[in-house]
This record gives sequence, C-alpha cells and structure tokens, in this order.
Amino acid sequence: METLKELFARVLDINESEINDNSSPSNVASWDSFNGLMLVSELEKNFNVRFSIGEVMSVRNFKDIMETLKKHNVTEGID
Repeated sequence: METLKELFARVLDINESEINDNSSPSNVASWDSFNGLMLVSELEKNFNVRFSIGEVMSVRNFKDIMETLKKHNVTEGID
C-alpha cells in the first residue's frame, strides 16, 4: 500500500516534498479535473474505501483528503 503522500505525488507527478496541508488545485498545476478524478479512483483503491459525491465535492486540499480518509477509519499511511 502506498502512503497518501506517495500516491498524491505519483498521480499529480510532483515531488513528495512539494506536498503540504494546503496543497490544492489552485497551487498544484497538475491537479486538474482529470487528475482529480484519478486521485479519487486511486485513493479508493489504495485505501479500500468508497467516497460519496458529497465527500468528493467538499475536498479542497490535501488536508481535507486526510480528514476524509480518517472519517472512513483509515489511519495507516495517511500521515
């Protein structure tokens, strides 16, 4: 299983060192609508969860993704 940062970096083709709580579509050039969908798919597969449409629509940044995973009782690999 990839960690959240590893997955995020791979999907968005950025270095893990560039990722912080505030990383978002407004400051990560490769985080466009297509890669946003890829993130959802990869997160669901990697962490064995299913997100609701509301959850997907409410995520604004990396920290929101961590918090949403925690709501699904995911604790391993997200910090």
